[in-house]
Amino acid sequence: MDEELELTIKENIEKVKERIQQAAKRSGREETAISMIAVTKQKSAAVVKALVENGVRKIGESYLQEAAFKIDLLEDYDIEWHMIGNIQRGKEKQIASRFQVVHSIGSRSTARNLNKSAALYEKILPVYLELNVSGEDTKQGWMIMDGQSPEMLLPEFEEILDYPSLDVLGLMTMAPYTLDPEEVRPYFKRMREIRDFLLDKMPSSSITELSMGMSGDFEVAIEEGATVVRIGSALVGPR
Repeated sequence: MDEELELTIKENIEKVKERIQQAAKRSGREETAISMIAVTKQKSAAVVKALVENGVRKIGESYLQEAAFKIDLLEDYDIEWHMIGNIQRGKEKQIASRFQVVHSIGSRSTARNLNKSAALYEKILPVYLELNVSGEDTKQGWMIMDGQSPEMLLPEFEEILDYPSLDVLGLMTMAPYTLDPEEVRPYFKRMREIRDFLLDKMPSSSITELSMGMSGDFEVAIEEGATVVRIGSALVGPR
């Protein structure tokens, strides 16, 4: 990687961290309550290396084959790999073995298969349960539209919470693409309300985190309660 690109990434990290800090401040939250994941799909291993060397060690990938290549290439680096993409049936074993955190469990069957796969490696895998609160067909996860009670989620979520090889950290969503982040604020607010409802109904559960917000809308997501933001282009440039 050339020095100019590495310097750009370093500057981008500083800019994004400042924006996270300001968004947290506006919402009366501590910056330390928000975790940043750098999304590096379709970016080279050299880009990942530059991020890690500048203090960003949580790396998100969407495609298993691409991620596996980078994971092997960078095995000597202290990286926490996050699967944030759609999980194809039959790939759960590879995902359980290679990733430290999975954000994109969108069905009971995926959770069940991932639990079995994690057990094979004698590991407890931290995961998020993905919700589709926008109703878009292109989005994955449990679909729960505005006006529907989160009560409908309880039977399956209670079952998943009992899976011994999964540690359910919280909920995840992808908001619709828009040029105006304010347009997606209602979806982030809805996620927070669903999380609070689930905690009320299942007080002993660990569903506390909210993985939501990307480069175009992460500040609004933070203002609405995001604890994890997944940042790609704002850190590493467009794909």
